[in-house]
Amino acid sequence: MDLRIKSFKEYEEKYKQSIEDPDHFWDQIAQTFQWQQAYKEVCKWNFDEPNVKWFLEGKLNITENALDRHLATRGNKTALIWEANDPNTPSQKFTYRELYERVCEFSNALKAQGIEKGDRIVLYMPMVPELAIACLASARIGAVHSVVFAGFSANAMADRINDAQAKMVITADGLNRGAKQVALKTVVDEALESCHSVEKVVVFNCLDWKVNMEEGRDVWWHDATNGMPAECKAEVMDSEDILFILYTSGSTGKPKGVVHTHGGYMVYTAFSFQNVFQYEEEDIYWCTADIGWITGHSYIVYGPLLSGATTMMFEGVPTFPDAGRFWQVCDKHQVNQFYTAPTAIRALMACGDEHVDATSLSSLKVIGTVGEPINEEAWDWYYEKVGKGNCPIVDTWWQTETGGIMISGLGSLSPMKASYAGYPLPGVQAVLLDQEGKEIEGSDIEGYLAIKNPWPSIIRTTYGDHERCRTTYFSHYKGYYFTGDGAKRDENGMFRVIGRVDDVINVSGHRFGTAEIEDAIDNHENVVESAVVGYPHEIKGQGIYAYVVCEIEPTDPDAARAEIIDIVSEQIGKIAKPEKIQFVSGLPKTRSGKIMRRILRKVAEGEPDKLGDTSTLLDPSVVDDIVQNAL
Repeated sequence: MDLRIKSFKEYEEKYKQSIEDPDHFWDQIAQTFQWQQAYKEVCKWNFDEPNVKWFLEGKLNITENALDRHLATRGNKTALIWEANDPNTPSQKFTYRELYERVCEFSNALKAQGIEKGDRIVLYMPMVPELAIACLASARIGAVHSVVFAGFSANAMADRINDAQAKMVITADGLNRGAKQVALKTVVDEALESCHSVEKVVVFNCLDWKVNMEEGRDVWWHDATNGMPAECKAEVMDSEDILFILYTSGSTGKPKGVVHTHGGYMVYTAFSFQNVFQYEEEDIYWCTADIGWITGHSYIVYGPLLSGATTMMFEGVPTFPDAGRFWQVCDKHQVNQFYTAPTAIRALMACGDEHVDATSLSSLKVIGTVGEPINEEAWDWYYEKVGKGNCPIVDTWWQTETGGIMISGLGSLSPMKASYAGYPLPGVQAVLLDQEGKEIEGSDIEGYLAIKNPWPSIIRTTYGDHERCRTTYFSHYKGYYFTGDGAKRDENGMFRVIGRVDDVINVSGHRFGTAEIEDAIDNHENVVESAVVGYPHEIKGQGIYAYVVCEIEPTDPDAARAEIIDIVSEQIGKIAKPEKIQFVSGLPKTRSGKIMRRILRKVAEGEPDKLGDTSTLLDPSVVDDIVQNAL
């Protein structure tokens, strides 16, 4: 059960073993879990198709490993702590037995509503315990959950429902987010106008609002669970059966449904959780992410519960009611491991030291970051002010597609270096490639970050479109999973991830394809075409800079910008709105019609003197106009 590596020397030994004999290494870890039928082969794979399978013919249910197996020894241990948006609202705590019973009740409710093994369920919910319960209940009966962050628009949600052909949506009347309340059921109703696969909608009463309830389709959570037994036999799943689909933006407009499976995802999330955070039995662990993102799946729900941990969920935002909320909650619950995003750290750093100085934070043992590389200034502030100079920072690098943390420190075991993620976890063969796809050896070098072998929680496919999975991740460099990131490796072998090298922008740890945002902008009746790039943003990491060509030059540019922002918010969500919108006469294009984004990036980054050769452009004068009027 305890999968932790206990020293850096042991890490080096385990890493060597995992590369020399990966099947033996992962077999030893997988044997610590409960299997209803033993697997016959550890791994079978090729990256050409790609076709990756782990723990072949093994039968299990991930929820038996996350809940049932703890009941005998940890039945009365706190599994989940929920901290409300409003600090005056009492926290909720669930023991492993209580969580098991709530999951079983809702599992039975789902079956009573007609959900069967293999059906897809979309969740569009607040950060309340019922969201975690719904995920686990779905997995328990063999349904496939797909959580959509409750900040996406009705259009974005409809795209995901239709792609998954979801049979059910689980939502709430509304949610609390800082000082605001957001209606969720109305967004769902709007989305379902263009979704014909959905037969049932379960609505959790979060705010006690009156909402539209369509007869025959919509049912309240409390009515659905009323009288349901607190026991539900777990569905027997194949190791490679789908556990969940999570949609992520790509370089084309359509979101990709990343698929993860029961067996491999289970093994890797538990292994990585225990080692990165060096979790011990009595610790209180808090990841501040939303379950709408992969971080919440792997390191609020599955990784911690599989490990028998006490995991926390937070409904609110870091700055409500003031910028001391995170630190107050850490003291209130005596949090030992704290895991958040660099965006949040930079925002809180900007609010002044008095908020963090007013709290003790003496319980903290490990502090972590996730979602994007953390800059050195924020790293130093986090280490000195939050960690009091005593806590190791685990600066974790991973992706929705990897399922779990790939490069990181291991609690206090491994060396730290500001802005460097650290070393690959055992079983992860991280390499740097040149443009031709040749591995770059040595130290103090830079290249494209790729992985040369599978790990248990690797993406299996993009739902309903396997070719897209192949072309996106496995076609750039034959024989490798290409991460889409650039990275450096120092003289000690530590990795620093620099950021995206493809047409994806990372805003506050959330990835958006440039094409997705451009498609939305181009829906404005006066817009001819647009090009979107990322630029450095002191709080969000990257901001969105849009260059827009209009049919008729706007007489009121600010009003036109507001209209464009409204369209992006409606099509995708407010989290994708551009920070800067520059109206331009044209875009820099090659003679073949390709937009030269590197030029637009340099302008957005405030480096117009580093544009390089523009003589090959179809119309070089366009660049002068863009530079002169840059925002």
